[in-house]
Amino acid sequence: MKRTISFRIASMTLVMFAMLFAACDHRTVYDRYQSTALAGWEKNDTLSFAIPPLKDAATYSAVLGVRTTDAYPFTAITLIVEQEIMPAHRLVTDTVCCNLTDEQGNILGEGISYRQYQFDICKLQLQEGDSLHIVVRHDMKREILPGVADVGIQLKKE
Repeated sequence: MKRTISFRIASMTLVMFAMLFAACDHRTVYDRYQSTALAGWEKNDTLSFAIPPLKDAATYSAVLGVRTTDAYPFTAITLIVEQEIMPAHRLVTDTVCCNLTDEQGNILGEGISYRQYQFDICKLQLQEGDSLHIVVRHDMKREILPGVADVGIQLKKE
């Protein structure tokens, strides 16, 4: 009886580890989110992301993640993304217009009370040892933007 239980536990543990390793995306080198203020994201409040020095020279794709709640009142959001590549001090600035609904008003994000969206920013050719400092701010007419819960940056090796 004890041997059967031990075998089942060992089998389930092995299956869980196999699923964990199969689910990992080895191309992703950075994936972080930052929360905004509960009262709303202020226009002058920038979110900063520091990507440590990269191990490989390669082409990387930068992806912007946005999480909203039902309190977000608009069908789109415009974000300014500034990426400073170090040590060259090269600055890449992108204005990302993020549509959150389609033309019929259907929500494009995933989730129920919190919705997750991902938007491609750009592709960057980076060298070994390069690091990035990325800041994100909104460029909406409202000074305080309700309903934006989190903003994140993901960097993937192509």
